[in-house]
Amino acid sequence: GGLRDLQTLFWITKYLYRVEGIDDLVKSEVLTKDDVRRYNKAAKFFWTVRCHLHYEAHRSEERLTFGVQDEISRRMRYRNSASSRGVERFMKHYFLITKDVGDLTRTLCAVLESQQKKNRQFKWFPSFRSKNAEIEGFEVEGGRLNIKSYNEFKQTPIKILQLFYLAQKYELDIHPNALRGVTQNIKLVNSRLRKDTKANEFFLKILLGIKPDIILARLNEAGVMGRFIPEFGRVIAQMQYDMYHVYTVDEHTIRAIGILSGIETKRLIEDHPLACSIIDEIGSRRVLYFAVFLHDIAKGRGEDHSEAGAKIAIKLGRRFGFSEWETYTCAWLVKHHLLMSHFAFKRDIDDPKTVIDFLKVVQSPERLRLLTILSIADIRAVGPKVWNAWKAGLLRDLYWRAQETLSGNGSPDQISVRVKRAQDQLSKKLPHWSETKLHKFFNYCHDKYWLEVDTEMQVRHAKLIEASENTDKGFMIDLKFDFQKHVIELSVFAPDHSGLFASICGAIALARGSILDAKVQTLRSGMALDTFSIQDIHNPSTAENIDLKRLKTRIADSIQGKINLARELMKATQDLSFRDAITFEVPPGVLIDNNASREYTVIEINGRDRPGFLYDITSALTKNGIRISSSHISTYGERVVDVFYVKDIFGLKILNEIKLDKIRELLLRAILPNQDDFNTNL
Repeated sequence: GGLRDLQTLFWITKYLYRVEGIDDLVKSEVLTKDDVRRYNKAAKFFWTVRCHLHYEAHRSEERLTFGVQDEISRRMRYRNSASSRGVERFMKHYFLITKDVGDLTRTLCAVLESQQKKNRQFKWFPSFRSKNAEIEGFEVEGGRLNIKSYNEFKQTPIKILQLFYLAQKYELDIHPNALRGVTQNIKLVNSRLRKDTKANEFFLKILLGIKPDIILARLNEAGVMGRFIPEFGRVIAQMQYDMYHVYTVDEHTIRAIGILSGIETKRLIEDHPLACSIIDEIGSRRVLYFAVFLHDIAKGRGEDHSEAGAKIAIKLGRRFGFSEWETYTCAWLVKHHLLMSHFAFKRDIDDPKTVIDFLKVVQSPERLRLLTILSIADIRAVGPKVWNAWKAGLLRDLYWRAQETLSGNGSPDQISVRVKRAQDQLSKKLPHWSETKLHKFFNYCHDKYWLEVDTEMQVRHAKLIEASENTDKGFMIDLKFDFQKHVIELSVFAPDHSGLFASICGAIALARGSILDAKVQTLRSGMALDTFSIQDIHNPSTAENIDLKRLKTRIADSIQGKINLARELMKATQDLSFRDAITFEVPPGVLIDNNASREYTVIEINGRDRPGFLYDITSALTKNGIRISSSHISTYGERVVDVFYVKDIFGLKILNEIKLDKIRELLLRAILPNQDDFNTNL
């Protein structure tokens, strides 16, 4: 694409100006010497990449896919450094070169329009005959904001920022000629301009104005953003070499600002009703916008970007005239911008200690509101398939539980009172059930069940157990599509035994399902009541493509031992859709935390995603006498993070260090099963 653009530019100018080479355009005053230098640099880079692609593929190949980026970067001698990988610097260079091509395109458009509009064949266009208006020292030409001469910027450098501010204020496009003037005078955006109070005011007005993402993108494309805020300049074209982060850091940031604006204007109220309802309650909107702008500003520095970003936020908050409270609140948000997603996606929200630990950091209702909106905008801007209704529900539940606790309405009642309240609510939903029948179900379930499972799910479970009394299958399976969360809710009622949970996980993987959340209940009758929330493994934003009949059959076969899960899952790992994931190195990791919950040992497992990953992990746990109470699954492109709340075989937390070390070793082996392990299972 880059080569095609360069060639198209040259063919147009060759036809119009009858030149033999790109250098001749300097004499025609179409391009400057600097423009020609950038053109030649871009052409050399793209030709080099293209040739290496052909050499690597041993045929014609024009696609710079994940699978070849690392090798091409090595061929072009991009080396790893302490702060970044060679392939990341190669791709950053690639994006910067493509940006140069975009600049050249705009420059050429400006020259062509300027030089050609007086030609007779263009005079019938009304915009070329209309009288130009004027706005605060700038011309409006054909509905676009323009400058009278390039010397304006030299005489008054602040007009560079003012140009973009006025374009936003009056909702006008910027004339290519004005953009060329900005490019040619970009060195005027220097330390002197950065210290100019009025210039900083213009930038803040842009950030807080209408459709800020559009004008910020223009500032970025013109090269102004990186020079006016040098800290931001370091993340321009900064990419992360994985399958999770779709956009470069600068583009992700600008998209997040756009989403925040959509939340504030209620344009996204259907997608984000919680954020739209609480954004009007925040005390300082400019703190929120500034925090979203800065949340990833320290990425690619070889250190914790949240910690480093907080320091930058303090520095820039003072530069832009924020109060002490605003500055430090912004820094706090940047430092903790991943906090809410960590608790929502990796901790059990039904565990009271989760909310307590979360609020130890958050501390105030204002911070809670700000952090919630920032978290939503950040996650939504990562990529088109990252945000889903399930994540929205987890964040929403965490927000309301934290809000109730902060307001004093969330004080925990005695467990017996809460259990009785849940049972009374269920009784109202089952008016035709006799007292005897209800109490039989009540006695089946431990207190934990009534505290963790909502009333609607309890109704389905009660009917599922009732139906099991009229069949001799020995187990029951219930499937329901949740249209609000876009997930399949699966409940399995079966005799409890070691390996049941693992076999269900394996069956779900074979049916193209991805488990988001699972809870395990062992009833007093000796039966297991396991519930799962499932989405499509290839499309994490939905579950509508899953064949429910196939899913039910797979689960039934696995419970009855009719299929060899190890063999079938090994076949599934050959699926073409997982080949990209193999390209990336994902260091395996096992973290064990005995402080995250009062009752459970919490195990976090990190590894490369593949079919059967969860099956291998749960099999390793159950074979070693570990009882799983709940699991919470998060997938970040090629990387999967599974969190389990577990107890030992006696129902106690696992505190013995020797036992914990053994668990770590077993899980690390399960994360990276070798071929011999598979062959043994076969």
